[in-house]
Amino acid sequence: MRPSEIMRGSPAAHEAQVTRGNWRTFPAISWGFTHVREFLPTAEVRRSPQPTAIASAPRDVARIGFATADGKPTTVQSTLHETFSDALLVMHRGMLIHEWYGDGMTATTPHLVCSISKSVAGTLGGILFARGLIDPEARVTRYIPELEPSVYSDCTVRNLLDMAVGINFEEDYEDPAGDVARYRFSSGWDLPPAGVEASDQRTYLATLRPSGIPHGKVFHYVSPNTEVLGWVYERACGQPYARILSDYLWQPMGAEEDGSMTLDSHGMGRIAGGLSVTARDLSRFGEMIRCRGVVEGRQVVPGWWVDDIHNNGDPQAWADGDLAEIFPGARYRSKWYAIDASRNDLAAIGIHGQWLYVDEASDTVIVKLATQPKAMDIPIDHRWLAAFRAITAHLSL
Repeated sequence: MRPSEIMRGSPAAHEAQVTRGNWRTFPAISWGFTHVREFLPTAEVRRSPQPTAIASAPRDVARIGFATADGKPTTVQSTLHETFSDALLVMHRGMLIHEWYGDGMTATTPHLVCSISKSVAGTLGGILFARGLIDPEARVTRYIPELEPSVYSDCTVRNLLDMAVGINFEEDYEDPAGDVARYRFSSGWDLPPAGVEASDQRTYLATLRPSGIPHGKVFHYVSPNTEVLGWVYERACGQPYARILSDYLWQPMGAEEDGSMTLDSHGMGRIAGGLSVTARDLSRFGEMIRCRGVVEGRQVVPGWWVDDIHNNGDPQAWADGDLAEIFPGARYRSKWYAIDASRNDLAAIGIHGQWLYVDEASDTVIVKLATQPKAMDIPIDHRWLAAFRAITAHLSL
């Protein structure tokens, strides 16, 4: 079945319907990622009453050529059509120079951004820290004493931000009975099989245990750490996460459209991966990061927090961690990837093909959204990273 046939008809044919049981599988994912609010409970992430303007100056980006990792010649346009892409936006020195959407996408269509949600949460942390609401060096249990019996009893907020918690958890998206599966049952993303209790995220987080590796030493990618981070924000601010994100970041940034955050059965947001926003608003977010937190002269995110993200990821923790082979020589800080230290670039990355790439050297911000069938497809990620570098090289001429 083609993606264009999904959810067509009144009602759609049984095989064309999207449910909680299939919404992240191909081809249902092509509809599911842009209609999350229609089958999962969500909270609104409110837009700004005065959106930040985006000026356009179109340039031909699609024809830019480059070589894939195995040396095959290709173009940006071919890569778009061969990798299940939904949107590609390129901003250069604050101008939107390229805007492309696939079937079912427009400038106002919200799209699930998966773990780009984490980078948004890490950025929000800088705002809350500057306002004295959180302390990155404080223990998690200062805010959430209920987590005292868990792995989080002796780790800090900084350990959460940098994915440096010594936790017994494997981020395996393919294991139907693994840690990620149980985590997704608690978040409400998946229906548990008969005999398995769904629980809720906060209850689930309290069950997680240490691995024996000291906190702060090794990068270990674990999505529940970001749920705990969001819970810390909620305790510090006395508000739900979606409201905190709206009030402190999304509205001050000048978002043009409402976003949403998926919720579990107890109303807790899926902070690590449940954010849906438009590609244009994601480009606004990336442009703000490129400009050290400034939007139209307003300091929305502290400049020193953005500088810290660029400069202070631990290279040894990354080298000893579980993604070092994918991006050799990278660093990770406050939920952002610094892929190439020589370029001072940053990336926010989500499964199924979500990318926000910020290249300081060429003053470029790139948003690429997709609905790739596989959660992790490293050859496609490497192909797109080569495309981003070809685009930035072209714009640097």
